[in-house]
Amino acid sequence: MFPYLLVIVLCVWLDQLTKWLAVTFLRGASSFVLIPGALQLTYVENRGAAFGILQDKRWVFLVVSAVAIVALFVFFLRKRDSLHPLARWGIVLVIAGGLGNMIDRVLMGYVVDFVDFVLIHFAVFNAADSFVTVGAVLLFVWVLFVDLPASRGAGKGKKTPPSPAETEDGP
Repeated sequence: MFPYLLVIVLCVWLDQLTKWLAVTFLRGASSFVLIPGALQLTYVENRGAAFGILQDKRWVFLVVSAVAIVALFVFFLRKRDSLHPLARWGIVLVIAGGLGNMIDRVLMGYVVDFVDFVLIHFAVFNAADSFVTVGAVLLFVWVLFVDLPASRGAGKGKKTPPSPAETEDGP
C-alpha cells in the first residue's frame, strides 16, 4: 500500500507546487510562450468543471469529487491485490488528480489552470487534470484490452450441457 500512497502524495505535492508557481509568476502577467504556436503558460482561474463547464457550482464539485475519491479509495483498498497493475495505477492517478483539484476548490473556490496547448486550441489545464486524464486512459486500456477479453474468455473451455433436443432419441 505504501508505494501507492507515496505516489498520491507526490502527485498532489507536484500539482500544488506547480499551481503555486503559476499563481506566483503568471497571475496578472501575459502568457509565457514555451514553444511558439504550440505551448504556453497562461494563468486561468477555473470556477467550473473540465473545460470550464458548470461555472460557479463549487459545492456540486466538492460533493461529487469527495464521493468519487472516497469510493475509488475504498474500492482500491478492497480490491488492490486482485487488480491488474493498469487498474491500480489508473485509480491512484485519478485519486491524486481529484485531490489536487479539490484542495484548490476548498481553499480558493476555484482551480488554478496554466498549461495552454495552443496548437489545437485545447482548454487550459494543470497537473491534476493530467493525472486524472492519464489515470482514466489507463483504466480505459485495462477495461478494453485486459478485463473485457479476460471476462469473455472465462467461459471458453467449459463444456455446456447438451440441449434436450440433442439428448433425446428421435421417434
